[in-house]
Amino acid sequence: MEERRMKHAYEDFEVGSAVQLSAHTFTREEIVSFAERYDPQPFHLTEAVGEATHFGGLAASGWNTCSAMISILVRDMVGDSTSMGSPGLDNIRWIKPVRVGDTVRLTVHVLNKRVSKSKPDPGIVQTRWKAHNQKGEIVLTVDSAALFGLRNSGAAV
Repeated sequence: MEERRMKHAYEDFEVGSAVQLSAHTFTREEIVSFAERYDPQPFHLTEAVGEATHFGGLAASGWNTCSAMISILVRDMVGDSTSMGSPGLDNIRWIKPVRVGDTVRLTVHVLNKRVSKSKPDPGIVQTRWKAHNQKGEIVLTVDSAALFGLRNSGAAV
C-alpha cells in the first residue's frame, strides 16, 4: 500500500489497489461542538456521562468521524478529479469509539469499477474506506460508490 494522491479520472482507479490518505486528530472542542450541533447525545457531550456508558469516556459521534473522513477524501483524492458525486454510502460501521486525541487515518480500497450502462460519461468506482486510529485499530468502515468522468466519454474501458 502506497501513500499518495489518487489520480484524477475513472481510468486511473485500479481494482485491488489501496491508497493511504492523510489523517485527522480529534480534539475535545471539535467532538463537543459537533455533538452540540448535530448529535447531542450525552456521551458525546461530557466525559462524566461517557464514562458511565459502554464507551468508558467521551466519544466522538460516528457522524463526526464520517465527516472528518469525507473531508480527507475530498482534499486528498476527489477534490481535483473528475468526480461527479456519489449515489450514496453503504454499510457504515463504527467499530471502535474515537476519543479525544485520537489521530485517524483513512485508507481507500478500490473494490470494483464499471462504466455506466445508462449514461455515456460516468464510470462507477466502488470503494471501501477503512479508518484506523494511531494504534492501528479500525474505527470506521464505509462502502461507497462514486461517479467519475471518463477521459474519452462513450469509449469502452
